[in-house]
Amino acid sequence: MVELVRTLADHIEDVNCCSFSDSLLATCSLDKTIRIYSLKDFQEVSFSPLRGHTYAVHCCCFSPNQTVLASCSTDGKTILWNTCNGQILASLEQPSGSPVRVCRFSPNAVHLVSGAADGSVVLWNVPLLKFHRSGLVKDGSLVACAYSPGGNIFITGSSCGDLTAWDENMRCLYSDKAHDLGVTCCDFSSKPVTDTTRGTECYQMASCGQDNEIKIWLVSYGSGKGFHIRCKLTLSGHSAPVLTCAFSSDGETLVSGSLDKSAIIYRAKTGCILHILTHHKRYVTACALAANLPLLATGSMDKTVTIWKFGQTSDSPAARIRSKTEFDIESWTEDDVRTWLSNEGLAEVERHFTTNNIDGRELLCLTKEMLLQDLKIESLGLRNKILRKIEDLKSKMKATSSNVPEEFLCPITCEIMKEPVIASDGYSYERKAIESWISTKRTSPMTNLPLENLLLTPNRTLKMALNRWLDTSSKYISS
Repeated sequence: MVELVRTLADHIEDVNCCSFSDSLLATCSLDKTIRIYSLKDFQEVSFSPLRGHTYAVHCCCFSPNQTVLASCSTDGKTILWNTCNGQILASLEQPSGSPVRVCRFSPNAVHLVSGAADGSVVLWNVPLLKFHRSGLVKDGSLVACAYSPGGNIFITGSSCGDLTAWDENMRCLYSDKAHDLGVTCCDFSSKPVTDTTRGTECYQMASCGQDNEIKIWLVSYGSGKGFHIRCKLTLSGHSAPVLTCAFSSDGETLVSGSLDKSAIIYRAKTGCILHILTHHKRYVTACALAANLPLLATGSMDKTVTIWKFGQTSDSPAARIRSKTEFDIESWTEDDVRTWLSNEGLAEVERHFTTNNIDGRELLCLTKEMLLQDLKIESLGLRNKILRKIEDLKSKMKATSSNVPEEFLCPITCEIMKEPVIASDGYSYERKAIESWISTKRTSPMTNLPLENLLLTPNRTLKMALNRWLDTSSKYISS
């Protein structure tokens, strides 16, 4: 569940960017200002708005230590502001004088990247407040930038559609087409994941573009191992160019905004759409998620910023059971157990469980003898069915605790696949799950686009990798 908690309407022109610190929200606009709000009450702080740019402000971001706010503008300058009093610490002018479209701090706050319309990218030394190094993309304007959580690389996106990777010495590691018609934004998830095709640790990065798509990439770089990037998912939930995207701090959620006037919240692991927000009246140009609070900010060409609060994705009992299954079945209440029984087709024994006040902890301890003697369930077949369902729950608990690589989870059921097959959209699914899906739909569960055909091909390579992983993880997961 996502609840609209506040609409901020202080800007008098299009909102271009939003950024959270632990206690503040910064927004910037074509109206040449940056506005700062307290997260306690969403009121502007005493020194807001910040006025220092002479043209439209395109981007703003807080330093990792949250003492500095950076903003950049068509005036060719990147300004550093003191977040305690709003005073200007430095005004850094792009050497070429070109309009600056994006700025980003390194994770250690030592460097700041500024990218400009002429394709120039400058690395500034923040402690010394001076120029450090510069580079140039091969084509187009530089409009997007994201630092890897490790800080050893950053990636820029250009209006020609390329993603370019740079190391800390501004050496170009990679450059290739990522989106037709142009990249508009990119963002790294702070949580590392495992690329099972390479067996290496990597980070997820999302990029979006004028082609209406969002792509989630697996990115890794290390001394002696080189730079590697692979597209893991392509999301096509929007019907128009996607202008902005951002990961949540835990890497579980991805948010995007588009020319179709909507913001979409995805489950990052599978690409499944969780919510579609249609509050804005014009293009959604900005989105940001708070690191330590369940807050989302979206900015728009309707001149407003909306603040959303995250709750449970659904208030239904079934959704609460699914959520708890992923974490801790022992915390289930008696009501949760009854809901689970109903979902598993065991409604006929609910009264037996209710009479005996069975909660999650007691559910996991039930034996065949207890079902017969304490719960008075006389049917042997029914007792066996209940125990099989309980064993399935225990397996899910163990699978969750052992950090199952996401490639082994079916995007539909979010459970470990037993018989993975490849559909015509190029993604792998559990056979029974995708067969059930295409019996009523003819679209891809991952992209929402029509499937070319309904042919399902066994993914033997994935099956072999899954079996190897299960063998090495046998101490965590029961076969």
